[in-house]
Amino acid sequence: MSSDNNNLRKYDDILEEDNHLPNWWLAILFGSIVFAFGYWIAFHTTDTFPNPPVVYRADVDALKKARAAANPTSEEALTALVASPEALSEGQKVFSTTCASCHGQNAEGLVGPNLTDKFWIHGAAGKDILKSVNDGYPDKGMPAWGVVIGDAKARNVTAFVLSLKGKNLKGKDPQGDPVE
Repeated sequence: MSSDNNNLRKYDDILEEDNHLPNWWLAILFGSIVFAFGYWIAFHTTDTFPNPPVVYRADVDALKKARAAANPTSEEALTALVASPEALSEGQKVFSTTCASCHGQNAEGLVGPNLTDKFWIHGAAGKDILKSVNDGYPDKGMPAWGVVIGDAKARNVTAFVLSLKGKNLKGKDPQGDPVE
């Protein structure tokens, strides 16, 4: 190795300069390291500030609730009704007075199909069930109950039927397509 002066060095017949990084660049580098360490301490190891993933999940849940309140017939709103004991109780009352004559008291199926198994004729999603309740299928013997019972009771009975899915009660033979 030979050197002509302090900044030039020659290695394997290649002349290299050995300059220092600019101070502004070093300040940004070390400042970023200090900031990252401080951010980690503040947000991930202490309760000084709320954890960003927790805040994000809370915001998403609040947004889902707001959307469900704005559109009570959305899939999220109907699924949320399944967790409401009041809605399920009201839905069970409506089911026993209007639906049990064809679907059975426990939804095991009499004239109408079994609503507790994984086989569904017109879809197993909340919106599909609500459409079946509201509009019916007169050509298949299912009356349109929406005009008779109203929107709120139709949503509650939909929630009740959603709560029965997967119970697989003995009853009428499977009809329709399997839905997981």
